[in-house]
Amino acid sequence: MNHEMEWTSWAPDVLPGFEQATLSGLLAPDGSAEVVLVRRRSAKPSGKAVLYVHGYVDYFFQTHLADFYNNAGLHFYAVDLRRHGRSMRPHQLPNYTSDIDEYLQDVDAAVNLLKKEEGVDWLLLNGHSTGGLVAALYAHRGQQRAAVQAVFLNSPFLDMNLPWWQESILEPLVAALGNVFPRWQIPHHVVVYGESLHADHHGVWRYNTRWKPIEGFPVYAGWFRAIHRAQKEVAQGLSIDCPVLVMHAQRSAWPKRWSEEAMRADIVLDIADIQRLSPGLGRRVELLAVANGVHDLVLSAPQTREKVFDGLLNWLIRIGAI
Repeated sequence: MNHEMEWTSWAPDVLPGFEQATLSGLLAPDGSAEVVLVRRRSAKPSGKAVLYVHGYVDYFFQTHLADFYNNAGLHFYAVDLRRHGRSMRPHQLPNYTSDIDEYLQDVDAAVNLLKKEEGVDWLLLNGHSTGGLVAALYAHRGQQRAAVQAVFLNSPFLDMNLPWWQESILEPLVAALGNVFPRWQIPHHVVVYGESLHADHHGVWRYNTRWKPIEGFPVYAGWFRAIHRAQKEVAQGLSIDCPVLVMHAQRSAWPKRWSEEAMRADIVLDIADIQRLSPGLGRRVELLAVANGVHDLVLSAPQTREKVFDGLLNWLIRIGAI
């Protein structure tokens, strides 16, 4: 991590009741990078906290997730990774990276701040989708992995959602192309998931569509290569020491256009990949399938959300977190 890390004092966030601080001094190939950390502390005095890491085409906006953790007595923090959400800067390609280790540096900077400035002495790392991949790798080999006492992964992006022949032939080819032509755009069409979430379409959620567009951001070969390499590392097996809870939807679906099915299944990832790869993350991994869950489980329908939070609460109690 760059040791000349600087951070601003806490100021009001775009979300009412939350605060944000900007961490700068991170080095990147496209110029200086910044990451924005969001917080809302629990009313209960404690040194326990959670750090939330969002997914691709995403940023932190799920305030009810913070409600859950605050009510459980954990201070809530979320990091918007570089080139995402609050941390996007005009000179950057949105959501792009050529190396997953950039995100591990962002998490490291956040963990450093929590330990040194916020008095956190017990930390849960909560990652969703690509953030789940980042959180798993951080707990495995992050610089301050010893500061992480537990990991909760919400539909982690452990493998590409591709047919087997594409994964064995096309994926390595595109990843190799990404080394030579990192800015080559990979054609993709993904509006169904965004339409299933946002209140202007078929969903109930309000969020900033400049930071999380319905149609997503362009996918570049350099980013694909970075994810491919990170997932290869996961496939070889990780050695996370602390307890890990992996939650995923009970089933996946592949609708080409919006249908009701999009509201009751993971339409982004193949849950079979999550089930296959999760046991290799560490020695203390638990898996929980959630009936009618969507890709971001905490954005599922209310009754399903209740099941997610019940499962999470039971696990936190079992591991002695609360």
